[in-house]
Amino acid sequence: MAVIPKYGKKYSPDLVCHKESQPSDKAGAPGSQKKWPERHNNHWSRPVARVWTVVLLLGTCLLYCARVAMPICAVSMAEQFSWTKRESGMVLGSFFWGYCFTQVFGGYVSDRVGGEKVLLLSAAAWGSMTAFTPILAHFCSQPIFSMTLARFLMGLLQGVHYPSLASLCSQKVVESERGFLMSTVSSGSYLGTLVIGGAGSLMLDLYGWHSVFYVSGLLSVLWAYCMWKYLLKGEGPIITLESLGSGGSQPTLSKRHWLRLLKQPAVCAVIVTHLCAASTFFTLLSWLPTFFKDTFPEAKGWVFNVIPWLVAIPSSLFSGCLSDHLISQGYDTASVRKLMQFFSMGVSSVFTLLLCGSNSFPWAVAFVSATMGFTTFSHSGVSVNVQDLAPSCAGSLFGVMNTCGAFSGVLLVYFSGYLIETTGSWASVFALISAVNLLGLCTFLAFAEARRVDIEPSKARHHDIRI
Repeated sequence: MAVIPKYGKKYSPDLVCHKESQPSDKAGAPGSQKKWPERHNNHWSRPVARVWTVVLLLGTCLLYCARVAMPICAVSMAEQFSWTKRESGMVLGSFFWGYCFTQVFGGYVSDRVGGEKVLLLSAAAWGSMTAFTPILAHFCSQPIFSMTLARFLMGLLQGVHYPSLASLCSQKVVESERGFLMSTVSSGSYLGTLVIGGAGSLMLDLYGWHSVFYVSGLLSVLWAYCMWKYLLKGEGPIITLESLGSGGSQPTLSKRHWLRLLKQPAVCAVIVTHLCAASTFFTLLSWLPTFFKDTFPEAKGWVFNVIPWLVAIPSSLFSGCLSDHLISQGYDTASVRKLMQFFSMGVSSVFTLLLCGSNSFPWAVAFVSATMGFTTFSHSGVSVNVQDLAPSCAGSLFGVMNTCGAFSGVLLVYFSGYLIETTGSWASVFALISAVNLLGLCTFLAFAEARRVDIEPSKARHHDIRI
């Protein structure tokens, strides 16, 4: 085993956005994971953290139920309102533009006033918007415009969800348990897609498309009410201009500090890696159904639309348990994050490339399931690493990451369509996805760290760690 100092020469002495008042600990034995002293009195106890994990998992599940309600009902709505394909695409695509615009803002507000307040207010808002969608469609003379506006507002309101989660986790969860919480909560996206795909399709056939919006919207509002009543104890989720300006217990970063923070190699690495991971995931999500329809036209749609997500849920949970276990056993946090990202972008790319030569439907489903399963390891890698680097501004920084990932995802999806049309081969798309993944992985392995870069340099300590 090699013993190296925890902080290298590239540590910037100008990044000061968080004051530490506790004295420095003495360096421990090699392999001991002494962390930066944090506000342990503000951290959730383990039982409280478990309750919040279940609640946030359910909230993320409902988030995706509300988000996917429109795609499920789009065909029925297009028939009723006589929409063309282009008009249907305009309605569905408007969500993305709203989703991009509130990422950074949601993270900033969460860092100032607390992520739980932002999650509560946004859930009540997008849940109500979902429930009122059928009413807006019928009472507007031009449903195409009201639905486009509704989807845009849905994107605005849901865009704050993940940055708020990152901010809340960085402030309330100890480092050795963040991987499990984030991976578990993130698995709610796969669970929500499965639930709305099954139950939503059933309600669509039995009661019409209106019922899908009513049920998913009202359940989301009910979740927000229960969170306010039982977890926040009825405390008013009021966000004032004064609270935004003062920043509460969180320090405010100046423009100079933000610029120097973004110049840190480790910070740039998480942004680039998340950009690559998000864009490739979004591309797979968008084009895999078309790949199966073109390559295996006789295949059952529910098989390739359900099985990969059934694999992704336990895979995401396992990655969180594994990363937290390794950290609790004394392994270097940065090395654990890199290992998780290697599985997410390296191993998954191997199975993506295997799709190029797959002529059997069962093998193709197996390769896609393995790809999606290993991709979820990112929840314990780069997604958590931003909280290691800058817990005092994790929400804002995650918002920057998610915005970049969303825009790059759309560009990669369009470019993938261009490749399919010009080459007529899916191998070119899968090769492109693998190349982008490897670019992000190499960047993360080369520059990723787990030391804080948002603290006062006078408090820096040089620990010896095991790698």
